[in-house]
Amino acid sequence: MIAYQLTIPTENTPGKLARVSGILAREKINIRAVTISSYGERGFFNILVDDPKPAQKALTREGIDARLKEVIAVVIDDRPGGMDKLVQILATENINIENAYGFVLESKKTAVFVIDVSDPDKAQKVLKEHKFQTLTTEALAAIEPFHYMKY
Repeated sequence: MIAYQLTIPTENTPGKLARVSGILAREKINIRAVTISSYGERGFFNILVDDPKPAQKALTREGIDARLKEVIAVVIDDRPGGMDKLVQILATENINIENAYGFVLESKKTAVFVIDVSDPDKAQKVLKEHKFQTLTTEALAAIEPFHYMKY
């Protein structure tokens, strides 16, 4: 299954993320996960939101270059070696992971590893063969992480 993230190239200056989050908040679009990468004066945001297409339209309307990118959100075990099992299989199949990030759903049980790969069709086939569960954008938006921690 394919999910979508927003990829936003940007200058590495104060206020860029605030502008993006402000637009999404105003449009009532929920940010589910975000990564920020920079290299010198440039960088990019990768953002999972609950409604990617309207989010892209809203950002574009405000002059922000927001691209919808197909990614694969893979459910993995939250334990030592959970991610390794996945990436070893992809490496064996010569599928390059071009970008990735993850988050825990339930400590010591379940995590999600979001991957942008060189060959999404082949990756999906391989993941299915190895019985990995993948999540759609809708499933990602509906996730309720386990959090009974007292703060």
